[in-house]
Amino acid sequence: MEEINTEKIKTQMRKGILEMCILSAINKSKEAYVSDLIDALKSADMIVVEGTLYPLLTRLKNAGLLAYQWKESTSGPPRKYYVLTEGGKRFLEETVKAWRELQTMINKLI
Repeated sequence: MEEINTEKIKTQMRKGILEMCILSAINKSKEAYVSDLIDALKSADMIVVEGTLYPLLTRLKNAGLLAYQWKESTSGPPRKYYVLTEGGKRFLEETVKAWRELQTMINKLI
């Protein structure tokens, strides 16, 4: 019989909610640079590396949930700042609603 790996389960759960967390972080700050997002996720004890974040941001942008704008930087080249689109805001609201419903169901069981 295969042993259940709790780390693997935790990783799968984090992956499932990472998009919601990224959108929430951007929504909270109104706009976010990649390092801002990494810092916000770290402050919530969600460690995410740039190599994971960039493909997710591209997928969210291609889905119409994010847009970006270039802003000049005082220390180097212009930076890409991400913002939620109206569709992204609606998607986040629905995702948070689904998350809360799921939390309620799980809390009843545990």
